[in-house]
Amino acid sequence: MTELRGIFAASMSILNSDLSLNVKKTVSHAENLIDQGCHGTAIFGSTGQAQLISISEKIDLLNLLSNSKYKDKHLIGTGLNSLAETINFMKIATSLKFYNFLVMPPAYYNYEDEEVIKFYTKIVETIPESKIILYNFEKLCGYKFSLDCVKELVKRFPNQIIGVKDSSYNLYENLKLKNFSIFPGSELKLLRGLQLGCSGIITATCNVTAELSRKVYDDFFAGKEQTLNQKLCDVRSSFDKFNLISGLHSFLAKENEIYNNILPPLRLLNEDEKKVLFNELKNLNFELRSPKAA
Repeated sequence: MTELRGIFAASMSILNSDLSLNVKKTVSHAENLIDQGCHGTAIFGSTGQAQLISISEKIDLLNLLSNSKYKDKHLIGTGLNSLAETINFMKIATSLKFYNFLVMPPAYYNYEDEEVIKFYTKIVETIPESKIILYNFEKLCGYKFSLDCVKELVKRFPNQIIGVKDSSYNLYENLKLKNFSIFPGSELKLLRGLQLGCSGIITATCNVTAELSRKVYDDFFAGKEQTLNQKLCDVRSSFDKFNLISGLHSFLAKENEIYNNILPPLRLLNEDEKKVLFNELKNLNFELRSPKAA
C-alpha cells in the first residue's frame, strides 16, 4: 500500500446566511486549496465545524464532492460521536467511492486504550475497505492516543489503519511504523516532522498557508535552503493566539463576507482581536490570496 504523504488542509465549511451548509461553495473552497498547492484536503475535520453540521448536510456534500475533479485527494472526516452514525456515514461515503477517512474517537466520555481499540475494531470489521487516519486531539475529544494503542491497531488492521493526524504532538517524534503516514497538526511541526520521517501535515491554517507550506515541503525534498519556513511558522503562531476557526473565518472575511457565517457557539474574532491578528500578519508581509468560495 502506498503511504499517504503531503500537505493537507483541514478544509473550512462555507455557510449560508441562515447557517445552512453551502455545499457548492464548500467544495469550491476545498478545490481551490488544492489549486494553491495542497496535495489534498480533509473535509469535515475540526476546522470544518464537523461536530456542528448535520449528517444530512454532510451527505449532500459527499454527493457533490463525488464529482469533484480532485475526488481522490480528499480525506473524509466523520466528526460524529455515535458509533452507529459513524459507520452509516462511512458506508455512504464508500458507496460513493471515498475510502480515506479521518476518524476521531468519541468526545465527552472518559475511556482508555482498550475501549478505543474496540471502537475502531467495530468500524474496520463493518467497513473493511476503509482506510483510516487516526485523529489524535486530546484537547477536543478528551483522549490521547498512546504509542502502544496505535501500534496495536496497526498490528491488528495493517490494511485499514494507515496513519495518524497528531494534534496532541505526543506521537510524531517517537512513532516509527513502516508504510504508516504521520501528520503533525501544525505548520510549526512541518519541517521538524519531515526531518524525522513524517509524511507532511494536516492543518487548519493551510486554508491560508497552502502555498507557503507546499514550498517548505518541496524545498525539503529538493534539498534546498529553507527560506520561508520561519515566515510560515510566524504566520501559524499568529493564528495560534486565537481560536483557529474564529481567526480563519475573520481573516478570510476581509475579502469575502460569506466567511462571516459561523455556527454557534463558535464566533468571529472581536474587533480588538482582529486588530491584533491582522496587524501581526501585515507585519509579516503575509497577504491573502482571494478566496474563491463565492
